[in-house]
Amino acid sequence: MRREESSRDGWWTALFFLAAALVVVADNLTKTWIRSYAGEQPIFEAGIFRIINVQNTGSSFGLFQDQNFILTIVAIVGIVIVLLFTFLVLRRFPSLNTWLSNLALGLILGGTIGNLIDRLSRGFVTDFIDIGIWPTFNIADSAMVIGVILIACFFIFSKGTKEAFSS
Repeated sequence: MRREESSRDGWWTALFFLAAALVVVADNLTKTWIRSYAGEQPIFEAGIFRIINVQNTGSSFGLFQDQNFILTIVAIVGIVIVLLFTFLVLRRFPSLNTWLSNLALGLILGGTIGNLIDRLSRGFVTDFIDIGIWPTFNIADSAMVIGVILIACFFIFSKGTKEAFSS
């Protein structure tokens, strides 16, 4: 591996960890702030947008309510998969190892860790962003969704994915 590729990979690895860390910190700070408000009365309301303290014992869209153990295992497996993909697959196929793929995977990792911290410490996930027509969510959920969209776009539109999977 050439020196500039090694340096580039180092920056992209730093981007991966920085994105994950920023999501975990922002998620935990906002959840701590939200939990300081008792009850499920809206903290802020403007039209269909509300900030409200909700304890979610399930997963997205209210699925798997009270299945904390299974959801914890799924989160841990997800973290392992993201780490393996980042440090094995991306390194094996340099055409996949880009700043965008590292950013997307960092967002997914940070979101997964953010919600896992809640599950392990409280037995539920604190959700607080309510947009009327959509289930209540949090910063970690948003980061995971953005990360998945970015990685999907990367795989759909990147020439590097065609090269990596044809070899």
